[in-house]
Amino acid sequence: MAAIDALPEQMLLKILSYVPPKELVFICRLVCQQWRELVDGLNLQFQDEGLPEENRAIKTADWDAFYFCTSEKRNLIRNPCGEEEFTFWELTDNDGNGWKVEDLPGDSGKPFPNQSIQKYFVTSFEWCRKSQLINLVSEGFEAETLDNVQPPITVKDWYAGRHDSGFDYELHSELLLEDMSMIQEFKSDIIQVPQWSDAEWKEISNTFTNYGPGVRYVRFTHGGKDAQFWGGWYGARITNSTITVDQ
Repeated sequence: MAAIDALPEQMLLKILSYVPPKELVFICRLVCQQWRELVDGLNLQFQDEGLPEENRAIKTADWDAFYFCTSEKRNLIRNPCGEEEFTFWELTDNDGNGWKVEDLPGDSGKPFPNQSIQKYFVTSFEWCRKSQLINLVSEGFEAETLDNVQPPITVKDWYAGRHDSGFDYELHSELLLEDMSMIQEFKSDIIQVPQWSDAEWKEISNTFTNYGPGVRYVRFTHGGKDAQFWGGWYGARITNSTITVDQ
């Protein structure tokens, strides 16, 4: 008897189209790279009505879960690089000369690894912090999926400074329940970078897992200041902030 992986792809595709949605997404798709690609291909065929109605295992009510597992990760942070100045951000601390948006690489700075990113936020000589509150349900993630699957939620940020000025930086992210009480948090130490550093951009990240049912919001807060206490904007530079809900 031939192994199932020896079947022609069209036959395997037809077999997979009969599998119940949850098993298709959460089991079959994880078997191997070939099956993952086939299941993702089914998504396109269902959308384009490429299969007869009687062969469609995934119905309209299941699209949210299917899309959640097969779509490319989407950054839930809006305006992550300052292209829209401070739109979508709450400036919780805006001391010294306050927040500013500058063009990369900036004075005494280095280019960002991703050349498509052209701007960054920069802090002043007193603490500057800003935050976004992300409503996961409003962003399209079903409460049932968040409660039962508890998909990993990853927060990332990039920070750097000027070569001629030291700086402090911190990242704080929280998972919140419907009543805004905190269920889990990540708070970095205050990262202190001395004067005359290499000014290279560095990434910081944390992934929340096994956080329990009830999570509905993610609050993302970051900030910094300069270490020289110079007037102007010589503090931490921040860009490309992300929150993603992983597969």
